[in-house]
Amino acid sequence: MNQPGVVVDESRPIFVQIAELIEIDIISGGLPEETQVPSTNEFAAFHRINPATAGKGVNLLVDEGILYKKRGIGMFVATGARDRLIGQRRQRFENDYVGPLVAEADKLGITRAQLAEMIRREEGSAE
Repeated sequence: MNQPGVVVDESRPIFVQIAELIEIDIISGGLPEETQVPSTNEFAAFHRINPATAGKGVNLLVDEGILYKKRGIGMFVATGARDRLIGQRRQRFENDYVGPLVAEADKLGITRAQLAEMIRREEGSAE
């Protein structure tokens, strides 16, 4: 689990942030597929929130097929959940960042080759 009390973005519902924290743990390998996730009471205590709010975040992921319930045992990460989440995040990345980047480059007369070179330079400076 992430750090206690990290659910602090006032602009977004807490239950959405809980779901995102679980997604991050799945993507990073902290919650491998077919492993049990902490209970809603554990999430609530850890993040100092209402258990119903934590449950709402968990249920978002159940509705998406990322988590599933084993009756009487708890919630588990579904097989294929990590790949599905990565696919969703890549699509969002393309829509939120790549599309607008290319559109802005077009407005500025930056060619695809020039844009690719800018990215390569940035990659080199990050190392």
